[in-house]
Amino acid sequence: MREGGAVAGAGPHGVLRGTPVVPGVGHGPVVRPGSAPAIPDEPPPDEPTDVLMAGFASAAEAVAQRLEELGRNASGEAADVLAATAGLARDRGLAAFVRKRIDAGSGVSAATAGAVAELSEMFRAAGGLMAERVTDLADVRDRIIARLTGAPEPGVPVPTEPSVLLARDLAPADTAGLDPTLVLAIATELGGPTSHTAIIARQLGIPCVVAVPGLADLPEGDSVLVDGSIGEVLRDPGPDVVRDRTATAAAAARAASTWRGPGSTRDGHPVEVLANVQDGAGARVAALGPVEGVGLFRTELCFLDVDIEPTVEQQAEVYADVLTALGGRKVVIRTLDAGSDKPLPFVTTPDEPNPALGVRGLRIARENPGVLERQLDAIALAARQVGSPVWVMAPMLSTIAEAAVFGSLATERGMVAGAMVEVPSAALQAAGLLRHLDFVSVGTNDLSQYALAADRMSPALSDLTDPWQPALLQLVAMTGAAGRAAGKSVGVCGEAAADPLLGCVLVGLGVRSLSMATSAAAAVGAQLAQVDLAQCEEAAAAVLRCDDPTQAREAARGVLL
Repeated sequence: MREGGAVAGAGPHGVLRGTPVVPGVGHGPVVRPGSAPAIPDEPPPDEPTDVLMAGFASAAEAVAQRLEELGRNASGEAADVLAATAGLARDRGLAAFVRKRIDAGSGVSAATAGAVAELSEMFRAAGGLMAERVTDLADVRDRIIARLTGAPEPGVPVPTEPSVLLARDLAPADTAGLDPTLVLAIATELGGPTSHTAIIARQLGIPCVVAVPGLADLPEGDSVLVDGSIGEVLRDPGPDVVRDRTATAAAAARAASTWRGPGSTRDGHPVEVLANVQDGAGARVAALGPVEGVGLFRTELCFLDVDIEPTVEQQAEVYADVLTALGGRKVVIRTLDAGSDKPLPFVTTPDEPNPALGVRGLRIARENPGVLERQLDAIALAARQVGSPVWVMAPMLSTIAEAAVFGSLATERGMVAGAMVEVPSAALQAAGLLRHLDFVSVGTNDLSQYALAADRMSPALSDLTDPWQPALLQLVAMTGAAGRAAGKSVGVCGEAAADPLLGCVLVGLGVRSLSMATSAAAAVGAQLAQVDLAQCEEAAAAVLRCDDPTQAREAARGVLL
């Protein structure tokens, strides 16, 4: 049950509802991923463990190489996700669990399945991004067992005609290899706005809706329409519905294809449209698009595989790569958001009972003050080397005292100082923070998680972490009002910024910049160009009067479309 007691996904005339993550419309027959390979009935092994482990190692390495091959044919975040999944196949912890089960008398396929089940429970308990990797683990399990048993490679079959892909969930390898000319839309029962399915579908430009209950009742071959703009899946839509929805989506796509920036509303109110990046390669892709710069450079993702802290000079080289790619355009660098679902060996506190509420982000400076100061020194060095101004912001900042300290550290190094608003206390005290900072940027992914006490990676709670939740938007409104009063910039760099309609609402709440996946920028910019600031403010006011995300979306559409 969700949203005031309504059955999740219920709707009139064969309409299922979920969370929209990639706008657009796709219509066609249903296709589904193939079944996972069966685990054979294996007699107790009569071969030595080392021999069986050699077979497992060979199959796991073949899977890793296949995932890397798929990654080489992908790009951006899709390539990164596939590379990380290949790492799971080679994980020594997985191999150790398999060996333990073989030693206990299991066959190699059963040992693989049992080991993945054990690891999956550990990942779910860790929460955050680790919990999301459970889908990736299941994909690795199925691929290894298929290699061991000679079964066909699991995954999505290549459709014989343009189709709509429905699934309970999709692994990165399933999604990254999709052909947008054959897979016209995606809908899944699980997942959320930050799931791998959503991230890769957004990059490929495939309309996508996630967290849609009831998809299992739609048989393969049935005609369905997926509307990624409003989060609906329609069974057997009539020709008039298909024509009208397709025409609306096509008009939006045409507007996006011709939008070149800079961002502004129709009446000339400026709104910076920026990109989120994690390294120099992503920055170079962003620089080719219509964005005005980078609103979020996630520095910790450059160091996930580093055992010891990089030197100031080594860090500066990484940061300079991004600054150089943007050629003097705005770059906002977030200091290390380590901990919780992004552990870094050189700063993360081990065995925290609740890491999402523990020592992460700016809080690592409590026990490792030199790490923050050395990173700021490295950013300042990179800025001098490239000759580019730099904005820098702290993640997980919670108090005015923290804002004062961070603001001082950044400004004394010649940088524009800011902070992420991810913790409700930061939104509640935004006016106080801005006495010490030059700007703030709202991270809607984490702010929704903390405001509604719902793990943003939990499929069962995706309705609570929907970026259209009125409670979340009320916190954004408080932050925007503080920015207006102080005459300082408020941005949004969570997944909410990638929703064209919600982007207009955020502007109406006082947001001056929107940062998102590069692939989403044109659609957001084009939507802003079609509305006036007064419409954005009217839509924002209407949304804040709503009780749930569905009402909020409908209210915004009534004003803006």
